Amino acid sequence: TRLCEGDTIQLYINDEFFAQPAPEEEWRRTAGRVSVIYEDDQILLCDKRPGQVVHEDETGDADTLINNIKALLYARGEWDPARENAFAPALCNRIDRNTGGLVIAAKTAEALRVMNEKIRLHQVQKTYLCLVHGVPSPPAATLRHFIRRDTQKKQVEVFDHPMPGALTAELRYRVLESRSGLSLLECTLITGRTHQI
Repeated sequence: TRLCEGDTIQLYINDEFFAQPAPEEEWRRTAGRVSVIYEDDQILLCDKRPGQVVHEDETGDADTLINNIKALLYARGEWDPARENAFAPALCNRIDRNTGGLVIAAKTAEALRVMNEKIRLHQVQKTYLCLVHGVPSPPAATLRHFIRRDTQKKQVEVFDHPMPGALTAELRYRVLESRSGLSLLECTLITGRTHQI
């Protein structure tokens, strides 16, 4: 149909095509609790407690490490999301929910770029302390396995040989002390696979 001057057109447009009101930013629901170990103008090193997730997952828990960092920086007046259109504080490394330890947060885009490059080039070393049953033999070694993740079950399978869908996982360990059937190990990750240790 060709339209002519004076014609009236009526359209129906589904709600999904209209902008939805923005949900409350998740970091605003946190208290900004962060155990800061080191900080400068570019980065913040914090001690993540076991049980806390670093980013939101399917549980929808807003009390994540990154949300607490954002809330802390906002409360100090060091970050304003309305003003910082191009960058929000971001984590350079992650550790599992049940693991405690240091996590690096970038406060600027440049810091994130530099830290990610250093991690990629293995200029940042991850070392973990682990308590295990028994006494590993030998007391120090490099382990190489193949890990396949099942994201639905949140489980991994570990193989001694390459398998379809499995990624190489390597780490070095050394026994620091053994007593009462337990050993304290120092583990250095060569690769950083989920649930690797």
